[in-house]
Amino acid sequence: MLAARLLAGLRPHLPEARFHGIGGPRMMEQGFVSDIEMDRLTVRGLFEIIPRYREIKGIQNTLRDRLLAERPDVFIGADYPGFNLGLEQQLKEAGIPTVHFVSPQIWAWRGGRIKKIIKAVSHMLVIFPFEEEIYRKAGVPCTYIGHPLAEVIPMEPDVAAARTALGMPLGARVIALMPGSRMGELKYLAEPFVGAVKLLAARDPDLRFVAPMAGERQRQYFTELIAKAGLQSVRIDLLDGRSHDAIAAADAVLVASGTAALEVALFKKPMVIAYKVMRASYEIMRHMGYQPWIGLPNILAREFLVPEILQHDVTPQKLADAMWEQLNNAANRKLLVQRFTEMHHSLLRNSAQESAAAVMRVIAASKKSS
Repeated sequence: MLAARLLAGLRPHLPEARFHGIGGPRMMEQGFVSDIEMDRLTVRGLFEIIPRYREIKGIQNTLRDRLLAERPDVFIGADYPGFNLGLEQQLKEAGIPTVHFVSPQIWAWRGGRIKKIIKAVSHMLVIFPFEEEIYRKAGVPCTYIGHPLAEVIPMEPDVAAARTALGMPLGARVIALMPGSRMGELKYLAEPFVGAVKLLAARDPDLRFVAPMAGERQRQYFTELIAKAGLQSVRIDLLDGRSHDAIAAADAVLVASGTAALEVALFKKPMVIAYKVMRASYEIMRHMGYQPWIGLPNILAREFLVPEILQHDVTPQKLADAMWEQLNNAANRKLLVQRFTEMHHSLLRNSAQESAAAVMRVIAASKKSS
């Protein structure tokens, strides 16, 4: 989604350009050609990558060889620093300008990565305002472009319209469930999320639940868990995508840590953030962290605005208790609307225009120097 916004901004400047590499369907809508299926790179956690390492390294080498032969005007690595930074360093050393879009979270953990970024990145595009100063101090050219989600999500979401679109009563109490789009996330979060639904439905049988599913595999997995928990009588609507409708319609959201939590904040909704990975990965990441927050809304606020439930604490009871508080605390809801509105304004820029202009400057500088 982020890269698609960038491509939309670039196309008017480069109407005849060939955009290709690795990308998803929203990028393809902008005329992008994906040489390799993006799903082949889907992996999360530290130890989880080990069985996939040779495959992913092979993809990286294949792409590198193609690009070194082609010598594109610019290479843009969108997020995924474990894959892109190594590739960018090799391309930059060969004289190909590199742009990295979405900073690695060096302000949260693995700050030593800045040394590799200096070697690998010609220009950094950042989506959070506080990141710009970090790179300027390190001597890495940088542009703050705002967060594209802040443009996509309305400042005042239309709850009634979302509920009507989903066929939900306007007066119902609705909880959205967002356990992640990838099977790796569902493996750790879906079962405790479903367990929390069971406990919440017991407290209030009139509660409605809505869960956007990223694909058929995710839907099937979630459906099996619902049946196993004996929740056939609970109103749980599984959607094909439509995550923004689900969030807009909800009174509160149970969400996996990541970009989805920021989406919930931009929709000004109370939430509980959950995070769980392989135990060994979590222990290493915990000791490498620099700050007490994991969820993006809390990181941006620099305080625990919303609850975070991590690793061994991700149980149905703890999730349900935290969700019940978020659902029923009217004063907290009012505070969150205020704070999340301020956050929304701070992230709002014309990201497509800003990012495209920065990329065009990199291309122009490269041509001038050559």
